[in-house]
Amino acid sequence: MPSAGAAPAGALRHVLGHLLTPLLMCVGMGLAYLGAFHSPQPHDLRVDVVGSGTTTQVLAQTLHDKGAGALDVRTVADRQTAVTALREQTSYGAYIPGPHPELLVATASSDTSAMAVEKVFTKVAAGQDAPLEVTDVAPVSDGDPTGQGVFFLLVALSIGSYASVAVIGGAGAVLPLRIRALLAAGTSLAVSLIGTAFAGPMFHLVDHGLGGVWAMSWLYSAGILLIGVGLHTFLRRWTTLGVMVLFVMLNFTSSGGIYRPELQPGLFAALHAFWNGAGFVEGVRSHVYFDGHALGGHLLVLALWLLAGVALMTVAALAEARRRTAAEPDRAAEAATAHGIAEGGAKTPTTEEERTAEEELEETVGV
Repeated sequence: MPSAGAAPAGALRHVLGHLLTPLLMCVGMGLAYLGAFHSPQPHDLRVDVVGSGTTTQVLAQTLHDKGAGALDVRTVADRQTAVTALREQTSYGAYIPGPHPELLVATASSDTSAMAVEKVFTKVAAGQDAPLEVTDVAPVSDGDPTGQGVFFLLVALSIGSYASVAVIGGAGAVLPLRIRALLAAGTSLAVSLIGTAFAGPMFHLVDHGLGGVWAMSWLYSAGILLIGVGLHTFLRRWTTLGVMVLFVMLNFTSSGGIYRPELQPGLFAALHAFWNGAGFVEGVRSHVYFDGHALGGHLLVLALWLLAGVALMTVAALAEARRRTAAEPDRAAEAATAHGIAEGGAKTPTTEEERTAEEELEETVGV
């Protein structure tokens, strides 16, 4: 017979096994957030100097050389060209030298990038013994004075989506995949409507274009839910950790909601080009503040992530169908065992039941 200490030892191993998930989350979140945000430094941050004379050329070259890769300084002929570049987000600051120097910025593109540019040119103006006038050519809405409200909207949408994956994947694991897909679609609609209420009537993060914000919220949430529910077929108890890596650790940090890629390390700057959080944040900015410039590319990113979710659900459906076919003999044996238990005594939990309960516990811990 097993010793009296066998059961406590088994329970301890069980608890230690489940503790692995939060510990991995701790490591992952620390690496992601501290790696992305702990020391923002500009690199290849595009700024313009307005003018065409020799003095302008010398100033631009001097700033470029002193920046040692931090700034990408170019000259433009006139103020209107500089404004156009700022509104197309190909530049993040434009300095107009003279007796009364002026700096043009677009805080709706990124408040932190505008601050970094202002810091540089405040020193330039001080060297000329002239106060710097700062003009914002693309200000944010009154309800989002820091310009980071869209990022926190992204956080709310993400948490609502990936937490729902744990519920649909864990508690709904016994349901047919098509039912889980419908639940994912319905949940994404609910999450997007909640997010739209936050963005509009509740906190006034945007003052127009709310319908477009809702559409992008739905695309974003639906992509996460379909990918997460599809992954559950293969990852099981590790699904929550998997979706947190995809849609929190790598997603929030590369979204550009706090720092644009020009202020971030290479990995997160590279992810910004195609990750779904960046597609949402930049898509909302483009739609609300920049007259839809480059919006098509951001919508394409969101649509591709949604299509990836549809493809993953299709693969999951095929995998589950094969599993059901392979499990037919085992189910027949379990039915015979259950019949014998019904005649002879109390039923003990099956391996499948224990596994399902363990998965639900693991995903609850993750959420």
